[in-house]
Amino acid sequence: MMAGPDPTHVHFVQRGPDDVRFLEEVELLDQVQQYLAADGFEEEYEEEEEEEDEEEEEEDEGDDEQDEDYAPGGEEEGSRNRHSTSSAQTTTIVNAGKETIEDKPSSSQNVGGKEVGNMGELNRGEVDGLFCPICIEAWTNDGDHQICCLPCGHIYGMSCIKKWFQQCGRNSGKCPQCNRRCMLKDVRKLYASRLVVADEGLQKKVQTLEARCASLEKKDAEWSKKEAEWCARELHLNQEVIHLTEVNDCLHRNLDDMESRLSQLSTASRSYQGRPVSVDNHGLNVGRQRSCRFMFQKEFPLEGGRFFDIDTSSNCLIIARRLSGMSGRHVLTRMSLIPPYESEDMPLPSCVKAVRDLCVSPYNRLALVASLGKKLSVLSTESNTMIHKYDLPAAAWSCSWDPSSSYNLYAGLQNGMVLMFDTRQTARPVESMFGLSSNLVHSICPLSNNLTPHTGTSTVLTASSVGLCQWNFGGVQEGPFLVPETQNAGVCISLAYSPKTEDVVASFRPKVEISNDIPLSQPLLTPSSVMGHGVHGSHVHFKRLNSNFYEKVGCSSANVDDIRLPKSAIVDKNDFAPLFACGDEVTQELVLQGLPSLKVNQRLKSHRCPIRDVKFTDSLYPGLLGCLSEGLLQIFSATPP
Repeated sequence: MMAGPDPTHVHFVQRGPDDVRFLEEVELLDQVQQYLAADGFEEEYEEEEEEEDEEEEEEDEGDDEQDEDYAPGGEEEGSRNRHSTSSAQTTTIVNAGKETIEDKPSSSQNVGGKEVGNMGELNRGEVDGLFCPICIEAWTNDGDHQICCLPCGHIYGMSCIKKWFQQCGRNSGKCPQCNRRCMLKDVRKLYASRLVVADEGLQKKVQTLEARCASLEKKDAEWSKKEAEWCARELHLNQEVIHLTEVNDCLHRNLDDMESRLSQLSTASRSYQGRPVSVDNHGLNVGRQRSCRFMFQKEFPLEGGRFFDIDTSSNCLIIARRLSGMSGRHVLTRMSLIPPYESEDMPLPSCVKAVRDLCVSPYNRLALVASLGKKLSVLSTESNTMIHKYDLPAAAWSCSWDPSSSYNLYAGLQNGMVLMFDTRQTARPVESMFGLSSNLVHSICPLSNNLTPHTGTSTVLTASSVGLCQWNFGGVQEGPFLVPETQNAGVCISLAYSPKTEDVVASFRPKVEISNDIPLSQPLLTPSSVMGHGVHGSHVHFKRLNSNFYEKVGCSSANVDDIRLPKSAIVDKNDFAPLFACGDEVTQELVLQGLPSLKVNQRLKSHRCPIRDVKFTDSLYPGLLGCLSEGLLQIFSATPP
């Protein structure tokens, strides 16, 4: 028995036994009629009452037949609506049933762990699955008010549904929600601690929100990844900005120096206007008798340096190196001449083997590599890729590009042959010729066509141990011929040529001893301190006067290498007298000697190892001179006038 008024909870006030039964039968009928009248279902209720009387008569005659099931539809929905309306009301029955039905607020109750101040304010969605629809109180999982289910599927508390059937005066009745006939024996207890009905719409909404959250988390992860990439890109761009700023500053300094030099040259040209220019018997410009001076600029420690060349188009150096270790890999290193002097290695194929010469094309960013692997390789210094490899009949010891043609290139071989290639024909050499001997060709220099214009002949000058040879490709006289006065000078170990001045300097070491037939224009060089191991040799200066004639101009003694074949160069800077640059094998210094006198003009910084290669270019202002040894690369720049 409940002690207070509660929504849709029928309360009974204790009377005598007869009074209670009377109240249960009479006033419950009044209550149901009032519910039905409030929902506008009086006629329907009367029809149902008549049907109920007929069924009672049939039961009295012993017919236990039950009515057919109600099909789900409008009537069931109407019954549910009636129950929903009735559940929102509060009915109070006192004494003899004379009191009227009143709506009273219910006391606060604790529902699902939270306190609800007014049970009458709960909507249907908050009540379904939590409370008995008859008494609007929580059912239990045991005891009198245990949760139970009718055959139609509606759920009630066991004590409430028993009272409902008892009020009808028998053990059968109709479901309070759908009016479907059932027996008390058909009621089944449910064993559940709590029953909550989930809202399908809310479930779909929750699933939609979960999918949206997952999508947002995925997008957040993608944006985080992009943010990290942008941060890395920003850092890289900042480094690029710093590098370009340094390059810009360096270029501005070079531009200022060039403008200053042009201004000085303009002033000098005005001061020399009207003065005669004299020429000596060798065609040398007397106005070029001033000697150029060089100062130290930069030094780079370099492991295993062999040969190098200057790529003026990209302002960098291309260096052939052999790395230390068991494998001894051969690589080309590209080193920038602009601060911060970045470098990059390009590994050479294993078939290339040891590099014997290196030459950069004056027309495009291509490097030509001669190696002992019987390969002549053309590589791109821009993309660090191999363009083509030519197969050779013997190991290559020298190579060069043709300055008058961007397609022609030459290679000197170990067996004394000289090959001419055209980059447009990659299958085989265009021309090949055997030399006067089988001695290896260690130096090769294409000659300018200043003295032989419009002949269609390509001429090269080579050096081998027997001396200097000239080769004419495409002309009438194609065979090689030996340059006079070189065959008895000793073993030729180096060759330097200037296409601007047509100066040629060959270096010799003695076969056994220096011949007395060679007149010396300079005394023997006397080193201040012995630092290396060399032999006394000589430098011989020739002047090319026409296509096939060379005149010996001068000679000087020198400390030369007794084993290696070092490279040398001619410094032919404009407006200055030419200089011959080579290494001194005893002092391990870079020596600059004036031409044609071969008088020592300047000695540059000493190296720790013998000098292997020397290169000069006037294309990079104010003139760049490079010197390579085993573990060091030094850069010198010409001093402004």
